[in-house]
Amino acid sequence: MAEDNKQEVRKADSKFSKVEIDQSLCIGAASCVAVAPDMFELNAENKAYVKNQNGADDDTVMLAAKSCPVLAIKVYGRDGKQMFPE
Repeated sequence: MAEDNKQEVRKADSKFSKVEIDQSLCIGAASCVAVAPDMFELNAENKAYVKNQNGADDDTVMLAAKSCPVLAIKVYGRDGKQMFPE
């Protein structure tokens, strides 16, 4: 169960290049896990992490990011710029 979500990138047909979680912001609400359980998981410290960059389609990724009460999920576009939160 690797928590280093910087190694894997999203599929080429995705409009996003990667998704990251700011561990310093995460409060373990697990809304992302509820929305996209194949992509997100909670670790031993009850913090969310990306377990599979390709575990959800683009719409579900954005829904999961928007569901985070502290906006800890960062979504990056193919150009490398942060798309969410803005």
